[in-house]
Amino acid sequence: MPKIVMYTTEVCPYCVRAKQLLHNKGVAEIEEIRVDLQPALRMAMMEKTGRRTVPQIYIDEFHVGGYDDLAALNHAGELDKLLTK
Repeated sequence: MPKIVMYTTEVCPYCVRAKQLLHNKGVAEIEEIRVDLQPALRMAMMEKTGRRTVPQIYIDEFHVGGYDDLAALNHAGELDKLLTK
């Protein structure tokens, strides 16, 4: 199983939905980086991704994007391929 890293905040409904989708796909472990607790991490996320919203999801080194991007990958059948590398 690849490493999943997700930039999140505590009150983000899309973060919750992204975690639920990944758990439903069999992902047991997600490394969460809480940008609401450490504003410097939000700045680092924005520099790394070019985006300011959460979640920002990485599967290994591949930047998926946000929840909508994750759901679109799943709908297209591509998410399973990324998760079984």
